Amino acid sequence: MEQAIDLKGRPYSHLAFIWTLLAGTFTMSISQSSLSTAYPTLMRYFNIPASTVQWLTTGFMLVMVVMMPVSPWLLNNIRFPVLFVTVLALFDVGTFIIYLAPSFGLMMLGRVMEAMAVGIMFPSYQTVMLRITPEAKRGSVMGFAGLVMGSALAVGPIISGIVLKFTTWQGLFVVFMVIITVVFLIALKTVKDVMPAHASKLDFGSVISSLGFIGILYVVNQTGKVGVNWGWMMGLLVVSVLAVAYFVWRQFHVATPLLDLRVLKTVNFDLAVLLTGASYIALIVVTIIFPLYYQEVLGLTPFASGMALVPGAVVLSLLNPLTGKLADRIGFKATMLAGMTMIVFGWLWLTIVGGRQSLLAMILTAALIEGGNAFVMMPAVTLGANSLPDQLISHGTAVITTVRQILGSTGVAVATLVLAGVTASHAKVSTASAAALAGYRAVFATFLVVAVVGWIFAILLRDGRQAKKTSGD
Repeated sequence: MEQAIDLKGRPYSHLAFIWTLLAGTFTMSISQSSLSTAYPTLMRYFNIPASTVQWLTTGFMLVMVVMMPVSPWLLNNIRFPVLFVTVLALFDVGTFIIYLAPSFGLMMLGRVMEAMAVGIMFPSYQTVMLRITPEAKRGSVMGFAGLVMGSALAVGPIISGIVLKFTTWQGLFVVFMVIITVVFLIALKTVKDVMPAHASKLDFGSVISSLGFIGILYVVNQTGKVGVNWGWMMGLLVVSVLAVAYFVWRQFHVATPLLDLRVLKTVNFDLAVLLTGASYIALIVVTIIFPLYYQEVLGLTPFASGMALVPGAVVLSLLNPLTGKLADRIGFKATMLAGMTMIVFGWLWLTIVGGRQSLLAMILTAALIEGGNAFVMMPAVTLGANSLPDQLISHGTAVITTVRQILGSTGVAVATLVLAGVTASHAKVSTASAAALAGYRAVFATFLVVAVVGWIFAILLRDGRQAKKTSGD
């Protein structure tokens, strides 16, 4: 195994360290997307409507987003081994509460604890991996990290479907608890202190104003729902936007910002942020909209629709490590441009080919779009980090993960709104099946436009490594 030195000068296994990080984060990531398959079961178990059970995912996302900007401060003020095992323990306890929950309210409490852990872990593990890896090898290492960010999102509904087929909904959380407990025990041996400490006071003004992100995402997630009080929602949106504006202003005017937004002054970093957001939108829309297409248009069962996601998830998992190595060899710009081209062609095919798609065509298109995501997401994170000085990497990854989550949630809301709106308008003049097809085709066209914009961002990128070589000549 490759040896490395921690802050105390003691050798440790670099490979074991990385795989422990990935195992913990992968398991946490699965929990983000796994519950949608279990919604009908949970609705019957707790006797609650769909609008209530959706809070298990919506609430999770809101809490996770507000924790992400806090992660740089935690990394700077808490020794990483302590932070990592504490986050694992928080997730494990939250999962145990869910397993025992006699009521939906208690289950929601456990879910919030899980979300806090995931919100801290997502930016932190990427920051640590970037800091302990030489720049020349970051593409390859972060390719494996892409297995966490991309594959887990796609694999979550699949694992959930399999577990629910053979056990109760509690069985899903037993799986999470067992894996996280094992990772916790391994982490005590493999995770070392590798992050330099920079003690600072926590800026509570920034923490409070960051709650505006929750308000904005909450309003976005109400889009398209029936019976929403939009007068109240517009008021919440205004207050939330003002809070976020104050949060941004404050980061430039306090001595130790919670989230150092000076990273946004680097144009290449900004393009990398937008690119990873564009690829994440494509991935999350595929994992949510395609199963609906399989069930509503092709007549598949929920289990079969979940299994139809497997090929795309496999392609994504296999390509992530390879695209990291490819980025190290041919450059990040060429790699990401190839990925965005794949995503564009996937949405273009679905847009221009009318009528009912076959299951095989949908599976192949999903694999093309998810494969394109592998060429973009983690290479964009790595290029963005390479554009920043080391001391700003933790802030850069926090910005990327926060923006990506907001854009992904907005993408899902837009997809849902377009699908419902177009389907309803066509239902007045055509059959139900034709109206549904029109709705899905409108969704595909919408995200074709998003993909083309992402492709333009890829064109504008400068490969950081090539720029350094040029400036050194």
